[in-house]
Parts: sequence; C-alpha cells; structure tokens
Amino acid sequence: MSHYPALRMRRRRSASWMRAMLTEHRLHPSDFIWPLFVCEGEGEEQPISALRGVHRYSIDRLVEKVRQAKEAGIPCIALFPNTPEDKRHEEEALDPDNLICRAVRAVKDKVPDIGVMTDVALDPYTPHGHDGVLAEDGSVDNDRTVELLARQAVVQAEAGADIVAPSDMMDGRIGAIRDALEEAGHPNVAIMAYSAKYASSLYGPFREAVGSSDRLKGDKKGYQMNPANGGEALAEVELDMDEGADFVMVKPGLLYLDVVARTVDAFDIPVFAYMTSGEYAMIEEAAAAGAGDRDAMLMEALTAFKRAGATGILSYHALEMARRLG
Repeated sequence: MSHYPALRMRRRRSASWMRAMLTEHRLHPSDFIWPLFVCEGEGEEQPISALRGVHRYSIDRLVEKVRQAKEAGIPCIALFPNTPEDKRHEEEALDPDNLICRAVRAVKDKVPDIGVMTDVALDPYTPHGHDGVLAEDGSVDNDRTVELLARQAVVQAEAGADIVAPSDMMDGRIGAIRDALEEAGHPNVAIMAYSAKYASSLYGPFREAVGSSDRLKGDKKGYQMNPANGGEALAEVELDMDEGADFVMVKPGLLYLDVVARTVDAFDIPVFAYMTSGEYAMIEEAAAAGAGDRDAMLMEALTAFKRAGATGILSYHALEMARRLG
C-alpha cells in the first residue's frame, strides 16, 4: 500500500461529489419497517408521553398512516396493540376479532400492497405484563406459553398478517409456530424471529405505548438475554434458523450493532435490527436538550445500522426518514 504523500486519504473527501461517489452505505425507504401502535375507538390519536411525536392510532386513523407509509416507499409496517383493561387475559390473544386482527384486516383491505407484520407475544394481553403464562412459582412457563403462541400466530395469519414476529424469547417457539402455520394452511406466512432480544433497560417507552409498564411484576431476565453476552446471540440465531425462521432480529439495535455485525458475518439470513423506543427517545431528548443537530444525529444513527450489515431497520422515525430520502 502506498504511503503519504503518495497517498493522501483526504483527496477522497475533498468535494461533495467525491464523497457521494465513494459512499459505501446508503439508506433507502425500503430499508424500513415502521412500528405502529393501535388502540380502540374512532378518530383517536393518543400521544405517548415518553416518545415525542409517536401516537397510538385507532384503526381508522391507522389506515391513513399506513397509506402514507406506502406512498413514501416503506415496504412493511409492524403492528402492536394497546389492549383494553377489561381484555387483559391470555385468551384475548387468540380471539380472531381482537384489536390487532381487526387492524390487520382493515390495513390489508385498504392498503393491500404493503406488508403487515404482527407481534407474537402475550405481554400486551397478560395482567402481569410478562410475555407468557406464569407457573405457580411466578416464573414464565415455557411450554404452556409456546402452545399459546403457536395458536396466536395462526389467528394473526388468518387475519391477513404477512409476517409473524415472535418476540417472547421462549425456547422452541419458532418450530412450533412453523408447524402450526403449515398445518393451518399458511405456508407462505413468514416468521421474523426476535432471536437476540436482550433484557434491556431501553423498552420503557414501548411498554407505556402498549400499556404494560405499570403492570409488569419483576423483570424479564429469566427469558430475555443478558446484555453482557454476544456469542449467545449467535446460538439463538442458529436455533431459530434450524426451526424455520425466515429472518432474524437483534433488539435493541443501536447499542448492539456488534451483535448485528457478528450475526451478518456468521449466517446467510436476512438480519433486521430494532431501534427501540429508548434509543428513539435518547436521540429526541438529546436534540431537545441542544446536544446536537437532530436530523444529523438521526441520519448518522440509522446509517450505522446499514454499516453494521442490517438488511432492514425497525424505526419509529421510518415515515419521516422515508420522506426525506424519497
């Protein structure tokens, strides 16, 4: 390799056209999945206090937002319900007329050409805020939970979901869901496995959005991953691939870009990353405090996902960014 002064690296940065020509990674609207929160009612747009600019939408308003996403070039949305208090029980997850299923049907009816991903987990339904059924000792019963998750995935597929996304971190759930989908006649419904989901401190605003923050008893460290572990994520990904996952996810994303990169390097499978509610809030609150230019910080953060090798990004900034990039 040449050395200075024969090689001057700054020559490659000397003009804007040169920098553009040599850019290695670019964001595109098709890189995004937009998470959206659904609530009951009509004409509802409920602000979420911990997430500046993010709202829960009733189904009629949700459909309008999805139309905007489609127009901006976003290929897929992810739906999360805020289940009413009187329906906070596991059986509600299996009701084909529950909030999320009605939302899926409305979106597929009005905006059929956009992908719809649904969350397969019980925490939006349980009165205790955990992702599964509790055993007598207070721990989450893995196998009983997996049985319900498989049934939940089929209900969502029958409502029209294109991708079901198990976020619960139970052992064996990908295989059980894949078998259930096949048996129910939904072989083309894809599974995006939350394969490396960490017991993170960055989920607080999300839990407010789905109404589970005040009801969570204890923590989720017994089933979500230890933030100190990286190699364990690769084992989780391999297990989910073997059981039939079509794509895998790392969550949180921004603080775990090393895990994203290691997963991309190790496996030939699409890898997605979730810029969590806490990571969203970190950027928004930092910008509001004058710590830096919001748009520049946001672009830098999202570009980092692509640099790490992520196939796509789940981000609450998706619509804004898709329009900016459009």
